[in-house]
Amino acid sequence: MPIIIIAGMAYSIMAKKLTVIAALMGAVLALIIFSAAGFTGLIMMTTFFILGSAATSWQRQKKEAFVSKVETKKGRNAMQVLANAGAAALAGLVLVFYPNLAFLMLPAMAAAFASATADTLSSELGMVYGKRFFNVISFKTELCGMDGVVSLEGTLIGIIGSGIIAGIYALGWGWNINFLFIVVAGTIGNLTDSVLGAVLERKGIIGNDVVNFLNTVVAAGIMLVLLLL
Repeated sequence: MPIIIIAGMAYSIMAKKLTVIAALMGAVLALIIFSAAGFTGLIMMTTFFILGSAATSWQRQKKEAFVSKVETKKGRNAMQVLANAGAAALAGLVLVFYPNLAFLMLPAMAAAFASATADTLSSELGMVYGKRFFNVISFKTELCGMDGVVSLEGTLIGIIGSGIIAGIYALGWGWNINFLFIVVAGTIGNLTDSVLGAVLERKGIIGNDVVNFLNTVVAAGIMLVLLLL
């Protein structure tokens, strides 16, 4: 297990996907998630990272015409890592101290990763494959890349991203209604990201890292509500 995390850190730094501090932060979060959810939890986190990195790199030159670079030349920073994986790690911490809550915390962790994955894929690939871009609140046509602007194609890609994480969860812990719940929660979290972007981030009230963290928290919360209803 430590070898896997160290190898992941080394690759992330050498490939300039993460800064050194961000890689260390990722390692800490990975240890928490592995301690709570085993290899299935670690695979969900790794899948998010791989898909997110691939989507960010895909047709980068085309996307740079719409938005500024998300990554610095040295990679994503520690706050960005915490924003995307922090909610899942919090669910892991609860699970470490209260193992009897596994029926709630494992799906909540998956929902958080589903939302983070959906958000990244819909944003990054939506800019490439989207046909019409509109404000998630007003539905008025707006420029691609603006906070709170979405496309149908990007949203559908996000749903697929949530489905991938839900599939990993199901392979690890069984196929049941939780698969559908994770997809729904991840999609709601992704849409929440867009709403927060349109209402708060665009006005400079909160930043992108806060938006990313909140969308995963909302997804985890929605998952808990669905499980407890």
